[in-house]
Amino acid sequence: MKDKIVLITGANSGIGKAAALKFAMEGYKVVMACRNLERSRVAQEEIMKTSNNANVNLMELDVSSFESIRRFCVNFKAQYPRLDILIHNAAYLNYGEKEYKLSPDQIELSFATNTFGPFLMTRLLEDHLEKSDDPRILNACTTNIKHFFDPKRKIDFDNLRGELRETKPYRVYKMYGDSKMGLLMLTFKLAEVLKSRQIKVNALEINRVKLSKETIQNMSPVWRILGMAQNLINPLPASMAENYFHICTSEEFEKVSGQLFNHKLEIVQPARSTKGLAQVKNILGSGSYPPYAARTENIEKIWSLAMSFTEE
Repeated sequence: MKDKIVLITGANSGIGKAAALKFAMEGYKVVMACRNLERSRVAQEEIMKTSNNANVNLMELDVSSFESIRRFCVNFKAQYPRLDILIHNAAYLNYGEKEYKLSPDQIELSFATNTFGPFLMTRLLEDHLEKSDDPRILNACTTNIKHFFDPKRKIDFDNLRGELRETKPYRVYKMYGDSKMGLLMLTFKLAEVLKSRQIKVNALEINRVKLSKETIQNMSPVWRILGMAQNLINPLPASMAENYFHICTSEEFEKVSGQLFNHKLEIVQPARSTKGLAQVKNILGSGSYPPYAARTENIEKIWSLAMSFTEE
């Protein structure tokens, strides 16, 4: 795999770092796309030393900034002849945040980082992905989308620039879940759009894993305590990194596109029923996702916003 090129955003900690190590151990050329280069160099050196693979490159990228994404893609294309695997792993979830934060492009920061940034990056790298003989894209989703089994839950499409900040309190987990739902719906749409170019696009529902020290340090005091307690029982990120690798490299999923995988590497289906015992199974199980994600009007709305927000 010495000629295969994998690009992973947010690869300096957590699942992203574990995935970068896994691909490096398997002999891939790994590009770590990270916002903080100084902190990320430590992770880069550790990965190269552990894997005995010198082909681990570190490039600067702020996924919340369209300018940074455009600059990154220009630099990436200048350095690499193609892209085989693109993993959108970076995410924004600022535990304990109580105020709206906007990106440099004046988009609510969760959506800028988790939804529209990955969308723009994918579109800018389409041509390079098409040069691969087996191009695959993986979007990191979350079990948080299960909240959409509540029929009242919806994305506030009219608040993606913080328009309602004066009347609607900021809820960090809602924005995180909504932005990841947006990413899932864009996964479905991109799979259709890129089908003719043989580019596969899938998503993975991330279960809880041990949080990195960096993540815990950035938490407010109360969340920091909860995070440390959670780490006592949650599995290591390496288990989810193995799923990243299998989805993006195995012959088993070579032709699979437009799907959501769970942590067992099963393809998740839209729920057939959201009533009674079926709804209990939806919420407690891992075999279905909310019908909200499959509704054409919701997919077309987030697609339209993604196109309009990212046009120059």
